[in-house]
Amino acid sequence: MTKTVDLIYFNAGGGHRSAALALQEVCRTQGRPWNVRLINLFEVLDPDGSFRRLTGFAPEDLYNLRLRRGWTMGLTTELKILQGMIRMSHASLVQRLERHWKSGRPDLVVSLVPNFIRPIYDSLRPGFGDVRFMTVMTDLADNPPNFWIEPGLNQRIVCGTPRAFQQACDAGYPPSQVTLVSGMILRPSFYRDGQLDRPGELRKLGLDPERPTGLVGFGGHGSSQMLKVAKSLEDVQLILLCGHNEVLARRLSAQKVKARHVAIGFTPDIERYMAISDFFIGKPGPGSLSEAVHMRLPVITFRNAWTMPQERYNTTWVKENNLGIVVSSLRDVQRATTELLANLPTFHDATEKIRNRAVFEVVDILAQELSVQVFA
Repeated sequence: MTKTVDLIYFNAGGGHRSAALALQEVCRTQGRPWNVRLINLFEVLDPDGSFRRLTGFAPEDLYNLRLRRGWTMGLTTELKILQGMIRMSHASLVQRLERHWKSGRPDLVVSLVPNFIRPIYDSLRPGFGDVRFMTVMTDLADNPPNFWIEPGLNQRIVCGTPRAFQQACDAGYPPSQVTLVSGMILRPSFYRDGQLDRPGELRKLGLDPERPTGLVGFGGHGSSQMLKVAKSLEDVQLILLCGHNEVLARRLSAQKVKARHVAIGFTPDIERYMAISDFFIGKPGPGSLSEAVHMRLPVITFRNAWTMPQERYNTTWVKENNLGIVVSSLRDVQRATTELLANLPTFHDATEKIRNRAVFEVVDILAQELSVQVFA
């Protein structure tokens, strides 16, 4: 009988959905004999779209709007409020999830989202006690309490850094229930071999192959901060990834700068632009930093009052591994770029030490989970 794996994601920030799609693709290309389903958690919890009708937007839309505008100060307090609301709504959340599982019973449920771990877990007990459950963290570290690592659950936790592994053990999980993989889940396209004519690709964009090229990206919805980054680096050749933010792309294209700057709208080929760049500038998102380092790009990233709480450790990871430079202000970007370019070989060597095969490792872990009995 074909076994069913449900990958739980939502669209807040984009990294959760990207991880689910990456795992699904690897399962398919490897010929794994499973039915892999992508489950949008918010569609399960609000199947009739009541939240959208009441407010005019989907639950994740406001979060993504704030990322796009840079309105991230105060998210620590709001996270506590959200977690409190989840606790208060626990019983109703569990009931909705139970109804969903009854409509199509899985063999393994994998949460790729934080905060909702306990209601997902509780919805599978006791009526679905033979269904396996595991959490795959899509952040480099937990933001305790009750963000990714929920104490006392009979589950496996998969994490991508020694820091997250230690956090799980400190929360009471025995090492046998915590698995350390080599990083964050990246799309399989980041692992495909291909001959790329770097000078030719740069020339197609109107860029000079003899000059260092910086890649600037602030997530799938861009950020208005990119305007200030571009202006402060008007002498540096840049590719600016604007994602779905067409207004930002037009404004960046209209800026008058000395060096060539190219604004790129939404593209599924981020790895192509990384392959022709020399370094990366962006917010400390776990996905973008991991992608850049995997493509051997040293990074310049930010940590300040606007840094989201779940992304603060990411800057520590960058510094501890000498993968780039962390600054506290946009005013420091020019200085940091000069410093990074002066030491580019050293930073490049540091990125070479990071060997991330997590997407393939996690698929192997799914196979292990499907082949064993429920934890005693």
